[in-house]
Amino acid sequence: MTRSFWATFPFWIAFLLPPLVVVSIHNRGWFATLPILVVFGVLPVIDAISGGPPFSREAPDLAFNKWFRLVTWAWVPVQLMLLWWLVGTVPLADLPLWERAAAAVSVGVATGAVGMTFAHELIHRRRGYERTFGNILLSSVTYPHFAIEHVKGHHRHVGTPDDPATARLGESVYRFLPRTVLGSVASAWRIERTRLNNQKQAIWSTHNLMVRYALIEIAIYAFIAIVFGPVSVALFAGQSAVAIAILEIINYVEHYGLQRKQVTPGAYEPVRPEHSWDSASRVSNWLLINLPRHSDHHMSAAKRYQSLELLPHAPHLPGGYGAMVLLALLPPLWFHVMNPRVAAARQGTPI
Repeated sequence: MTRSFWATFPFWIAFLLPPLVVVSIHNRGWFATLPILVVFGVLPVIDAISGGPPFSREAPDLAFNKWFRLVTWAWVPVQLMLLWWLVGTVPLADLPLWERAAAAVSVGVATGAVGMTFAHELIHRRRGYERTFGNILLSSVTYPHFAIEHVKGHHRHVGTPDDPATARLGESVYRFLPRTVLGSVASAWRIERTRLNNQKQAIWSTHNLMVRYALIEIAIYAFIAIVFGPVSVALFAGQSAVAIAILEIINYVEHYGLQRKQVTPGAYEPVRPEHSWDSASRVSNWLLINLPRHSDHHMSAAKRYQSLELLPHAPHLPGGYGAMVLLALLPPLWFHVMNPRVAAARQGTPI
């Protein structure tokens, strides 16, 4: 069973979101907000009711089930079709401004919560075509440099002051967002500059992946502007902004307040399960292909998502990702809930 196609069944839940977005916008009125309410209202409730799996090892042969790869590959054309619908159909529909905005936000929820997560899985893979799939997804939300910074920066510096994606204790999500967005671009540029210097290549050239990414984004926006017009450009940029915000808020949730100890100046202890927050919530793990099993991902980044496990020594979030994203948007409540948990995690006694 663990090597059959049916073992992948729960992870296809994400593919219900794009048709929900399209149907909701076409039904007009308050229905336009339905995808947002489902992801951040209904799913957290289902998460709370359904609970999570026990701490047990995944079946070893799950790693050899190639059907799980199809889940992530299939999302690429689905996301591109959803974006084509957004920029090609929504501007032509007789919709008021707020419904067009709701369409951009709803698509951004899909491309951010699901698309970014699938891209994250793909950019970690060794096969070049899978990394290309990941880069396509990231380019479709105007965030391609994440492929550089996350793999070569975040995984190296997580839990240290050098990591723009690690939220500091007492830092609100509203202070974190501009710091991490700007910091991730700067970090990716430094990584590329170092790589090119080592290879004796010119920095301002197409050898630089950051330059290539910039040219790709210019081409994407120019194509949308020429073919579909300025309204479509605004819709595409809007869904990108929402997707980026969701990705970085999830980053905020995943590592808030957790630090690696400095052993010598500039050198830190190895990454351990204690440096990432886990969530056992069942539906969040299905929707986000086990991204909430985040400590195991940082311990073994090469593991495919179906093999990730909940580690008993990792600190655990009090809810699923949907609930925690909403909580992060309310800093006083977030600090009230999470700061005691950070203190307990740092002392080795997670709540």
